[in-house]
Amino acid sequence: MNESSKIRVRFAPSPTGHLHIGGARTALFNYLFARHHNGTFVLRIEDTDTTRSTEEYIEAIVEGMKWLKLDWDEGPYRQTERFDIYRSYVERLLREGKAYRCYCAPEELEQRRQEALAQGKPPKYDGRCRNLTEPLPDKPFAVRFKMPQEGATVVNDLIKGPIEFDNNVLEDLIILRSDGAPTYNFVVVVDDIDMKITHIIRGDDHVNNTPKQIHIYRAFGWEPPQFGHLPMILGADKARLSKRHGATSVMAYKDMGYLPDALVNYLVRLGWSYGDQEVFTRDELIRYFSMENIGKSASVFNPEKLLWLNSQYIMKEDAKDLAEAAIPFLIKEGVITEGQQLDIQWLSKAVNTLKERSRTLVELTSALKYYIMEYVEIDPKAKDKFLKPENLKYLSELNELLSGLSDFTAAELERVFHSFADERGIKLGAVAQPVRVAITGGTASPGLFEVLEIVGKEKVLKRISKVISEG
Repeated sequence: MNESSKIRVRFAPSPTGHLHIGGARTALFNYLFARHHNGTFVLRIEDTDTTRSTEEYIEAIVEGMKWLKLDWDEGPYRQTERFDIYRSYVERLLREGKAYRCYCAPEELEQRRQEALAQGKPPKYDGRCRNLTEPLPDKPFAVRFKMPQEGATVVNDLIKGPIEFDNNVLEDLIILRSDGAPTYNFVVVVDDIDMKITHIIRGDDHVNNTPKQIHIYRAFGWEPPQFGHLPMILGADKARLSKRHGATSVMAYKDMGYLPDALVNYLVRLGWSYGDQEVFTRDELIRYFSMENIGKSASVFNPEKLLWLNSQYIMKEDAKDLAEAAIPFLIKEGVITEGQQLDIQWLSKAVNTLKERSRTLVELTSALKYYIMEYVEIDPKAKDKFLKPENLKYLSELNELLSGLSDFTAAELERVFHSFADERGIKLGAVAQPVRVAITGGTASPGLFEVLEIVGKEKVLKRISKVISEG
């Protein structure tokens, strides 16, 4: 087996919220790294924080991953189902003298912390239980890991380069609380050992956890994985991306009408590049992805750039796929009802006329209304400008002409309109624009004759008649 086939990475979100943009990018980079190297991508749910973790958020994370098509090879594993494993690892460290029972009460620890701060010292645990030789019966305890107290730990970060930490600033961290619950820095190491993780790609808010975790790996005789810490995603004001910068939940972008491939393309470009190329297929991303091309600086989230990229994907998307993607939005907007059957081939033709005009599926759905609904709402300004009495006179004559057509195709309609205008000595726009307003409700649309053909003879005649009758 070659080295690349052994690569195993993991995405390990905490289900304390929906899958957000930063988490999705981390998942994406792990996914691409695994696929590029023919490795294994593991999904692990870190749900040990039982006060904040919920089933709803677990489902939301899984839903977000599936929507982005970040298919995982193993999992989702859940830490709450692995508590017995963690405790067995704790017992091993206690037996080997690499961990110890700490009987200090929380209030004692807080008092000592405040005293250290007052003296200008680091507020770390003072190690007073570190060298106890006998257990204290009937007294509750936590279990602490023995950190080295001298020397330095160097992390050869795949993105940031070497990072050095002084060991004397690392405190003996709690790995098992007095209530029997294992702690984050311990369980992730046990999981990574059990799951044979070779590379850890995560946000740089985890950098300070890394030296602590490295010592736990080594205590079990395990060579630590290679680490790569991704720079943060910032808002336009250079502050960390948050809800005040707009939607940060992945599924919120689905609801706003973004395509998953467009969001994936945008997220990968937040910190990674391949020459000057902006738009990538999924296969290209997998083929080109490398850790060497991840930047060291934070990236700024640009909603306008994402919107532009989404418009590019909508233009390239197959019309039938877009039509099917638009149906849930049509239901949500009340244009059609749940379970109502639409002719997908017909809807695809309508979609095809709007692809270059729509930046999101929401915009596409809004434009599709005049193809589907029986009648349209007329924009008042358009009505005042183009549905004056002289226009209505022409519409009445034209409607009578159209009602006798057996060939209601774009080509035949164009011939009829030009002939109609020529016979009356008027410009084509004098009749075409009023018809456009009557059929679409506004003054802008794709090619009028193509629109009329797709709307269909019956609805075209009804809408023009309604406009005439309402004066």
